[in-house]
Amino acid sequence: MFSATRLNKLFKEEEANMNQKLTVKDVMSKPVSIAKSALIPEALSKMLSEGIDPIVVTNDRVVVGTASRRTIAEKMGSKKTGNIPASQIRVASVTKEDFTSVYQDQDAELLVPLLQRYKIVIVWDEEHRLIGQVTKGDLLKHIIPEGPLDTFTEIAPRITPDDRLVQLHRRMANNGATRFIVMDGNKSIGIVTETDIAKVLVKLKSEIDKHFDNALRNVTAGDIMSTPLVTTQVNTPVAKVVDMMLAKNISTIPVADGEKVIGFITRKSLVNAL
Repeated sequence: MFSATRLNKLFKEEEANMNQKLTVKDVMSKPVSIAKSALIPEALSKMLSEGIDPIVVTNDRVVVGTASRRTIAEKMGSKKTGNIPASQIRVASVTKEDFTSVYQDQDAELLVPLLQRYKIVIVWDEEHRLIGQVTKGDLLKHIIPEGPLDTFTEIAPRITPDDRLVQLHRRMANNGATRFIVMDGNKSIGIVTETDIAKVLVKLKSEIDKHFDNALRNVTAGDIMSTPLVTTQVNTPVAKVVDMMLAKNISTIPVADGEKVIGFITRKSLVNAL
């Protein structure tokens, strides 16, 4: 983890490159929001097309919280939703007050501890109007941690292609697991993320009503995994990995030592190391 002195030096270098003090306005991106009255499929579609997670939720232009792929997956897989199709479930039901806010002219340095705690930082103008947002990806465009890649690598939970979606959903809800490496014996063959789980649950809830539970029980990790598994080697420079994440608009890359996958590198683990 960087010291306050080191962080200050890095931001000073960034400021020097820009010939001005680096503020939140320099780091923020255009806000992407959705009304709390919108429907779940619309919210997920917008998150996927915009490449964001979470999405800002508003009510009459007032920010009321955020909705994430994880909260959508948890809601869609919950027995409490019964046979209600996804097309009748509103964003308000998956909204959480999981965000913090800053003003556009504040020092960009304060974003580091905030994004270590929250997924997103809301940016206001002087009249407290929503004008921007800062995500971990926005921050990593300006500052990245130094050190070998394995320093920032997270443990990768293993599953098999035959593991049921209901089991993965339960692990996500109870243990906080959001990414899994799919193993065929000793070989890594794919990855399942909370995005994959959210997508299939919304699809099932949209296409199947009273038979949802039966359909859900039949879905396996092999049905929804992303394959072939694309990895980065453990000796890859961190800056190159960040460039790859930003260019492909992804938040997770499996890390391998030779042919063996040893974990994940994520935007979260990189920001937490600052």
